[in-house]
Amino acid sequence: MAGPLTGVKILEMAGLGPGPFAAMMLADHGAEVIRIERAGMIGVPNDPLLRNRKSVALDLKRPECREVVGRLARRVDGLIEGYRPGVMERLGLGPDALLKENPALVYGRVTGWGQDGPLAQKAGHDINYIAISGLLHGIGPRERPVVPLNYLGDYAGGGMLLAFAMVAALLAVKQGGSGQVIDTAMSEGAALVGALTYGLRAAGHWRDEREANLLDGGEPSYGIYRCLDGKYLALGAIEPQFRDALFKGLALQPSADRAAIETVIASRARDDWVAHFAGTDACVAPVLDMGEAPVHPHNIARRSFIDLDGVFQPAPAPRYSKTRLERPDPPRAAGRDGREVLVDLGYSEAEVAQILKAS
Repeated sequence: MAGPLTGVKILEMAGLGPGPFAAMMLADHGAEVIRIERAGMIGVPNDPLLRNRKSVALDLKRPECREVVGRLARRVDGLIEGYRPGVMERLGLGPDALLKENPALVYGRVTGWGQDGPLAQKAGHDINYIAISGLLHGIGPRERPVVPLNYLGDYAGGGMLLAFAMVAALLAVKQGGSGQVIDTAMSEGAALVGALTYGLRAAGHWRDEREANLLDGGEPSYGIYRCLDGKYLALGAIEPQFRDALFKGLALQPSADRAAIETVIASRARDDWVAHFAGTDACVAPVLDMGEAPVHPHNIARRSFIDLDGVFQPAPAPRYSKTRLERPDPPRAAGRDGREVLVDLGYSEAEVAQILKAS
């Protein structure tokens, strides 16, 4: 892969969610990523999060396999792992051991609660992490919070933040600094995503009630409405000029409430409304499902989605003016690159066969 991270080498300890997402981001932008697979992983065929990697299957219960990881760690610029705190240390692969051998190593860790604190060893998932961030409370209708999938904690507050931190720490090494450990807690990353909301609340512009604020459905001109065909329309008209365009298109007074908007929008099909507002600045968009999104004209024009082995998925992003991001490689079969990686590390054919035989 070409990209601004060409020449950077990353070792990824297989996990779920934020770790693979961060590794995908780095690989999409040119880093060479080697993924160490582990048995018993829950996965999906052709998972987009696993694109653009080399794959090595190792049984880390065996000392010779742990030695392979140690050798790799001496050759790479960064490592990503998402185990519970203490697991890598018990394997002899914690940051103290690996940074001793490679002082420039950036050791990226991502967990739900962080490496320390009262909850550090507790099990959890995205919904638990965003619950203590304060953000889950504000998501959903007035009656109760709703589950916002796992985008906020796993991917925004976890994987994306870890990818950013890896690049920041790698840049520091390039500028003469030493390697270091990154402690990415999804609960803290999710809270960070909500920095604006915390600021609005402190300024008295945000209430701790759902559907009571500007961006949570409390404003009639900023919300989601059901159309005649059962599909939905998203309205985002906040500024006066956009509100004027919206209410003009709806043939309503600017003082119209949510019920009035609901009645009007329910009178026509979604795509009729999209055509009606075409060419205006009313901030109206169709709520597309994941089958519709890749074939939307704008997404086609931008090549925002790609088809890899029959899986429509988001293309690498963002774009660069001088560096072209190449089309990603599909996910590799688990362990496919084991022999190549081990030979490159200096293992003999007999040693390679022995290591891979039981992995």
